[in-house]
Amino acid sequence: MKKIILTVVLVFAFGFVNAQEKEDMSFGAKGGLNISSITNADQDGVNSNSLVGFHIGFFGEFMISDEFAIQPELLYSTQGVKLEFEGDKGDLKLDYINIPVMAKYYVADAFSLELGPQIGFLVSAKAKSGGDSVDVKDDTKSIDVSLGFGANYNFAEKFMLGARYNLGLTRVQEDLFPGESESKNSVFLISVGYKF
Repeated sequence: MKKIILTVVLVFAFGFVNAQEKEDMSFGAKGGLNISSITNADQDGVNSNSLVGFHIGFFGEFMISDEFAIQPELLYSTQGVKLEFEGDKGDLKLDYINIPVMAKYYVADAFSLELGPQIGFLVSAKAKSGGDSVDVKDDTKSIDVSLGFGANYNFAEKFMLGARYNLGLTRVQEDLFPGESESKNSVFLISVGYKF
């Protein structure tokens, strides 16, 4: 955990030094909608549907050339999946502190494409069915790794609108949905941000 935090700090520091020379850095806040699921959850009579959640946090954008930028972020994200089994409905809700580090390429002055890794730290994991809620954090992996890709549009000088898909690379839990397939997070995000 300490190594990861140190890495994030170094990325911010590296971007800050380079951006200072170009006087081209910005910080901001962002938030928005998550539409999440867990891959391969439809097994053994279980039907799954997307769960709607949210994300909120901060970002820094450091221009390293006229077209390229690095954008580390710190986000609180609510994710999971809706499940139905033999008429019973429930949710698996997973809350993470996510740290994506996106490489951005500006196709035009206000429009950019992005790609980068993300590491997530599990904060909470609850399985809900009816009025009952069970803490399943001990049965869920504490670290989630994913790859994000998306696009952003800057408007009205300080505002941005973004869309991103996070493709899970690691299992949520070893035996969450038994079978040959692995169960991983799958999250689509729509964000609105403001640069300070």
